[in-house]
Amino acid sequence: VPSETKRSTFTSGKVKDSTYFYNWLVGLTDGDGTFYFAKTKKGVWTFTFKIGQSNYNLRLLYYVKSNLGIGDVSVPNSKDNTAEFRVRNIQHIINHIIPIFDKYPLLTSKDFSYNLFKKAILIMNDSSLSKEEKDKLISLLKSQSLPENYISPAWLVINNSVNNVDDAKKIMSKPWLIGFTEAEGSFYIVKKEATRLSHAFEITQKLDRIVLEAISLILGIKVTNKKTYFTVVTTNTEAIKNIGDYYFNTMKGMKSLEFRIWHRSFNKKKDFESMSKTQNLMRNIRSIRLDKNFKIK
Repeated sequence: VPSETKRSTFTSGKVKDSTYFYNWLVGLTDGDGTFYFAKTKKGVWTFTFKIGQSNYNLRLLYYVKSNLGIGDVSVPNSKDNTAEFRVRNIQHIINHIIPIFDKYPLLTSKDFSYNLFKKAILIMNDSSLSKEEKDKLISLLKSQSLPENYISPAWLVINNSVNNVDDAKKIMSKPWLIGFTEAEGSFYIVKKEATRLSHAFEITQKLDRIVLEAISLILGIKVTNKKTYFTVVTTNTEAIKNIGDYYFNTMKGMKSLEFRIWHRSFNKKKDFESMSKTQNLMRNIRSIRLDKNFKIK
């Protein structure tokens, strides 16, 4: 199979540390990934593993594609400026995607979607079942919804309770947190007073408080409960310095450019005018949109 060849050349060649890449990919997926299956109008079940990004971050999606050696990157012809990395070939999902997520578990409630997706695709691939049996079993899985306060089984190792930084690090690896930050993290500059700007870092989530508790311990910032979401956010100088050290030279997508500008300005003298320039520069970077015909050769 050509994809097998591609895969083996890739693992022996491009990836120096596949464990690192897979942990990073799982973190990115916990943030921006989707495991999706649905029935077409013609009654055919289709399966998709997808990572979505703003189309200004195509570089991240091509990085994933080149490392996995499967899937495709597309920029749907839409006004919402989104791009996607997708794997839709059932055998590619079974041979390449499922083994990653079985070995390196998802830490958010996305784990629930993944398990339904995995069961459904294995049913689809089971030649001992009739089309009707497959349809019935997959439809049953499709009808299931996320239980309230679902926690990924990955956290059972510490009894679903993160009490200290050692607990957090038992479950959450640095590459996972880097991948998750590429998806969900914000490095920005915020107005504190009329003439005072501060560096800020933030990650918010609607679900999975336990994930933010672990992040807060690793990065040394507090979790705050809001009405409809949880957040870890800080403008504390010491915390920002630690965050700068933690993420230095780690990210793969456009977030690495945002981080570099943010980090560099933190290490320079912080007068209002230069901070204001940096704030505008970062806003302008985020508004970049690549043409849908853009391709990385």
